[in-house]
Order: sequence, then C-alpha cells, then structure tokens
Amino acid sequence: MKMTDSDFAFWMGDVQARMEAALARLLPAASLVPARLHEAMRYAVLEGGKRVRPMLCFAAGELTGAAQGRLEIAAAAVELVHAYSLVHDDLPCMDDDVLRRGKRTVHVEYDEATALLVGDALHSLAFQLLAEHRLAEDAALQLEMVRTLAQAAGSRGMAGGQQIDLAATGKQLSVAELEFMHIHKTGSLIGAAVKLGALCGGECPRELERFAHRIGLAFQVVDDVLDAEASTATLGKTAGKDSKQGKPTYVSAMSLADARALAEELRGEAQAALQGLGARARRLGELADFIVLRKF
Repeated sequence: MKMTDSDFAFWMGDVQARMEAALARLLPAASLVPARLHEAMRYAVLEGGKRVRPMLCFAAGELTGAAQGRLEIAAAAVELVHAYSLVHDDLPCMDDDVLRRGKRTVHVEYDEATALLVGDALHSLAFQLLAEHRLAEDAALQLEMVRTLAQAAGSRGMAGGQQIDLAATGKQLSVAELEFMHIHKTGSLIGAAVKLGALCGGECPRELERFAHRIGLAFQVVDDVLDAEASTATLGKTAGKDSKQGKPTYVSAMSLADARALAEELRGEAQAALQGLGARARRLGELADFIVLRKF
C-alpha cells in the first residue's frame, strides 16, 4: 500500500522526537563535572538538526526487523559523530562559521578550546555507546558496527574528505573529483547510518550499499544547491559561504540547473537500488525523496 505524505511526516516526526529524547538521556547531564563541557555538548547536539542520519538508520533497521531500542543507540552513535564533525568544521581553523542549526556555533557560544573538547568528547561517547549496549545477536556483527563507524569517521572517510576539501579551497574541481571528495566527506557517514541500522536486525543487504552511495552524493548536491539559492534563515546556517570561501561545489562545477538534474538522477538510482527489497524498504525510498526535494 502506498504511504501518504502525512504518514511519512508522522513517521519522521516520531523518529525525531524519539531521538531527541534518547540523545538527552544518553548525553551527560549538564550538572555533572566538568559542567561547562557537558553543557556545551548538550548545546551542540540537542534542539536542532533534521536527524537525517538517525532516520536512515531507523529506516534501514525497519528493513531487517531491528528492535527500536537498538536502533536508538546505533542512531545516537552516528548522530554524535555527525554533531562532533559540525562543531569542528565551524571552528576558525576550518570553515570559521558563526551559525549552525539556527543558533550560534559552539565556539562562539562558549570558546574555541571548549568547542574542540566538545567534538573530542562527542566522538568518544559515540563509540562508548556502541561498546556498552547489546545491538546485535552476533558479536561479530556488533564489532562490524564499530569498525564501520570508525572507518566512516576517519582518514578513509569523513576526516579524509574534509582534508581534501580544505586542500581544494580556491581550486576548480571536476565533477569526478567532487564525487571522490564527497563520497568521503558526506557519504561515508550516511552510509554508516544505513549499515548500522541494518546490522541491528541482522546482515546488511548489499543493495543498501548502492542506495547509501547514491543518496549520500545526492545529499551533498542538494546542499550545494541550497547554499547557492536559499536564505540563511531557511537553512539555519550561513548561506552562500561556500562561494565566498572559494570552495568547489557542484554548482561551481556545473550550472545550477545541471546540479538539480544530477540530484534527480541520483535519487532515481537510489530508488532503483531498493526495488528488489520489498515493502519494508519503503521508508528508505521516502527518505530518498525527502533528501532530494527538501528546501532546507
């Protein structure tokens, strides 16, 4: 049965609310020593963000019949790594931004040293969660979750992609070079979210790898389009900063219209990857639509 837009919106709101509660529970209380660090960690993570990665984790877990409690922990681990990366990306030594998720960035609200420690602590907490909760029946699958998230966050994933991005500032990259960069910088953590969700319920179907690869790239293409045409108020972060900082984007490598067309092409490829997985892959398909058609 085809789900309605309102049904998907309800599911999305449910996952977002569930994750807000889970993250609030799993993060250290702001009253615990060192209170300033814990307060800043909560500031960085709570009350903001679309929670796309947790939603992908839950949707993939739905495909393999994973328990909701397990998915909360796996999704929280991925979201904590994502939040840490945003805190560090916004630092003056990186993108030097003052606005994130509609509020002042962590280093502006607190200070640079605290922001650095916030990122470090969030990264560590993510792996603590994967280690202290039982997320799979087979210990080998849970170990694969740890390996997957570690690789996605490291030099062969997100951190490596960020280094490539820094080195490319002021240069014109080809579409192929951009794809290589964003497979690592953005796509690796999106892929980890999908894989961890699936592993909470058993083996991860190979079709999900292609789905995650295509939708990870689509996410970045749309981000580049929105950076070029949406407002700061809509985005909740500084609009147009990529162009001002001389960063290569899909919009600078091709026209705005061609970038939109590429996002649509990637959405079609992501949907095609799900065709043999049946009705339980429905949420993943709906998320592919949401990612490409979003306006913020």
